[in-house]
Amino acid sequence: MSKEPGFDTLAIHAGAQPDPATGARVTPIYQTASFVFDDVEHAASLFGLQAFGNIYTRITNPTTAVLEERVAALEGGTAAVAVASGHAAQLIVMHTLLQPGDEFVSSRKLYGGSINQFSQSFKSFNWNVAWADGLEAADFEAKITDKTKAIFIESLANPGGVVMDIRAIADVAARHHIPLIVDNTMATPYLCRPIEHGADIVVESLTKFLGGHGNSMGGIIVDGGTFDWTKDDRFPVLTQPRAEYGDMILAETFGNFAFAIACRVLGLRDLGPAISPFNAFQILTGIETLGLRMGRHCENALKVAKFLDGHDKVDWVSYAGLEADPNHEKQKRYMPKGGGAVFTFGVKGGYQAGVDLVSSVEIFSHLANIGDTRSLIIHPASTTHRQLDEGAQEAAGAGPDVVRISVGLESVDDLIGDLGQALDGLGS
Repeated sequence: MSKEPGFDTLAIHAGAQPDPATGARVTPIYQTASFVFDDVEHAASLFGLQAFGNIYTRITNPTTAVLEERVAALEGGTAAVAVASGHAAQLIVMHTLLQPGDEFVSSRKLYGGSINQFSQSFKSFNWNVAWADGLEAADFEAKITDKTKAIFIESLANPGGVVMDIRAIADVAARHHIPLIVDNTMATPYLCRPIEHGADIVVESLTKFLGGHGNSMGGIIVDGGTFDWTKDDRFPVLTQPRAEYGDMILAETFGNFAFAIACRVLGLRDLGPAISPFNAFQILTGIETLGLRMGRHCENALKVAKFLDGHDKVDWVSYAGLEADPNHEKQKRYMPKGGGAVFTFGVKGGYQAGVDLVSSVEIFSHLANIGDTRSLIIHPASTTHRQLDEGAQEAAGAGPDVVRISVGLESVDDLIGDLGQALDGLGS
């Protein structure tokens, strides 16, 4: 093509060709553990990183490769690595960047599971998080020390729906020569492409909107190809000789996709959180309709948010698509196609009212997920964020009165009616 394909074209075609063996137009499920080598020399070249190809599905697989190329194209990155879940993506990224004793700065406006992973599980590796309490770029800069190796944010924060100022935070990261990692799960590349705003690495849970149907787990790491790993020796995994690959220096050999290579041939190879080919296939199928689905998600979410904003049993609504929302200007800058499908609101009556509400809906499903075709609801303080004390819950946007919804693709009048009857029944 003479010009860059459009988003929907990439969502359907990027990375894929008719199967060379059978002519199948849909990418097949290569449900195999391993692959036959042409000969001894071919095997040696694959194991030595002198050639690209398939060895073992834990590291590479043809079905997964199409998924990786497609998401890299949608995000505007140079390469991608698909893994078993969003949490696995975060683990592999930090394993590649951090040494024992290193630090990274993270926003507190995060999914509760990420807060727990960063503050608790990562301690086992002696990787230490410094929390940026506010939303301004200066709040992140104030936490940087000589041990800091990365900044981590969500483009659209879960659960609070806060739109982060990606460019301003990217400028801070660049001044200190540390990569900015952006979790783009809630926005997806349809609404926001963080690499265009200065991000160096993007992670996503493929389980959510990209797969879109709540049927398959997956995660992905996208290398933006923007970070100069060779500027100094702060990232030895990429800049020091690797004995297992004949003293190859990955940053010198692979250039602007060296980070993705390191994640694959060091982190994924040894830690092992591989995505299954079947899940890769399911998620690929979901991505084909991402643009259509996200447009409808945003349209429905805005109507639901306006309804809730006018209901007498709702104290507040945090949805960036509302014109009066403090995040609206940033939403127009970073997510001009819409405010996303996930947001929170506060129920009058606090904790018990929140619990009662999620127990009273009929169409909304009460479960711990987002990004499904079905509408979902949860009370974070009693579920996803219950491991945090009330102060930490408040800081994460998950206080006792908070209810989070993920607005699906049903008829919006039915969704409004369902929430309306559940709210009207509170306290009765």
